[in-house]
Amino acid sequence: MPGPRPDDDAHVGAVFSALADPTRRAVLRAVADQGQATATDLGLAVGVTRQAAAKHLDLLAAAGLVIDERAGRERRWRVTTEPLADAAAWLTAAGQAWDTRLARLVEAAAAEVVATRADGGTSPVP
Repeated sequence: MPGPRPDDDAHVGAVFSALADPTRRAVLRAVADQGQATATDLGLAVGVTRQAAAKHLDLLAAAGLVIDERAGRERRWRVTTEPLADAAAWLTAAGQAWDTRLARLVEAAAAEVVATRADGGTSPVP
């Protein structure tokens, strides 16, 4: 597996920022469901104007979550999966780090209980 890219934090942050808005998530889901769609199609699918859908698509595109292809005067949008995979990998790594920290906390608490019980609870635990 390649090492982390220098811009990983900014890249993943842009993905999470783009996905923070429920309408943007609905637009992304609609693009994924349709395979390819125009802003007009997506506006109808999620109940917003074409202009609102286009603005959401531009923000999703800035995060790398969608790309567009010109077909005459239309821009047809489709989902790109790499940024979602990067965000999922970040979440997995963060979850593993917290699991490790929590396991150490559980071990420390268990050691404190054992030390307290070993001397009848009279000595201070370091």
